[in-house]
Amino acid sequence: MNQSIAEERCRELLVSLRKIIQAVDIHSRMLNKRFGLTGPQLIVLQEISAQAGISITPLSRVTSLSQATVTDITKRLESKGYIQRKKREDDKRAVSLFLTASGEAMIKELPPLLQEKFTERFSGLENWEQMMILSAFERVVSLMAAEQIDASPVLVTGPIQNDGAAS
Repeated sequence: MNQSIAEERCRELLVSLRKIIQAVDIHSRMLNKRFGLTGPQLIVLQEISAQAGISITPLSRVTSLSQATVTDITKRLESKGYIQRKKREDDKRAVSLFLTASGEAMIKELPPLLQEKFTERFSGLENWEQMMILSAFERVVSLMAAEQIDASPVLVTGPIQNDGAAS
């Protein structure tokens, strides 16, 4: 293959990757500015809304976030008044999480998260096209030597744990 054609395709791919990163960054900043919450905080809030009474371990599983991260996020959400912890009747050591009235109001205001829009659009594609895109992205991950990076299906930029800027 002609070297200049390969270089041009590489440049086009890098531009496309940059556009994806920028779209995620813009969405993350909008969520933080408009709601004062990070993407992972909103996802945790949505899961608590969907599964009232959920505890940290199952919450970390469904959000694909570590227990330590979920614990940190729930503490921040509790301090903002969006959730409350209640000791379980059957096991006083265990804690269940519930939305407060403020948390319920926040859930009603939320726009769809970026991964929800993506999932809806991706699901509408033919199976062969989904597999082609997945295969291409897995190959890009390999080309970038990023296979060992642990990532959840949360489209946000920056660290998953809030560094305190929006707490």
